[in-house]
Amino acid sequence: MANKDYVKRGRTPKKPAKKTAKKKGVKQPISPGSTPWKAVAVAGLLVAVFGYALYFLNDSPAPEQKETITEVAPAKPKKTSSNQEIPPLPEEQWSYMDELPNKEIEVEQKELKVSEVPYIMQCGAYKSRSQAEERKMNIAFQGITSTVRHADGSSWYKVVLGPYKFKRDAEKDRHKLQRAKIEPCAIWKDQ
Repeated sequence: MANKDYVKRGRTPKKPAKKTAKKKGVKQPISPGSTPWKAVAVAGLLVAVFGYALYFLNDSPAPEQKETITEVAPAKPKKTSSNQEIPPLPEEQWSYMDELPNKEIEVEQKELKVSEVPYIMQCGAYKSRSQAEERKMNIAFQGITSTVRHADGSSWYKVVLGPYKFKRDAEKDRHKLQRAKIEPCAIWKDQ
């Protein structure tokens, strides 16, 4: 294949654009770049008038305000059509103020079920012992003790917390670890 020298050849001349014929009675749409000069002039004039009005209002002095103090006369008791005064409201008597300090409330507490099989929480399984020890150290910084378990037939090192008597205790520790961005931790019954 022969090499061509595109630099010496120069640019190809542009073809002239085709002119469209204007039809009578049809208006051409206004392109976004062209704004009629009359509309711009009217908008500028309106902005100038508005600015002058604000300037004029700002220079005018504020009207003086007079302080007036009015005294309110005490209300006289109203009389009914039979020329009798309305009796005063009865004084309210509350009994709970005396009863509350001496009141005792009895609450029955449900007994929590103690599971025969304790709960454990696993916070990671790693291929290398060093990664498992690092996770164990991060958990220890939160004040929780954990252990690293290695199953005989498996190559995984598991970071385990527990055993817990109640699932509630395991969930408390899991929420504490979640706040420290140590996730994911799973809770289940130990086998």
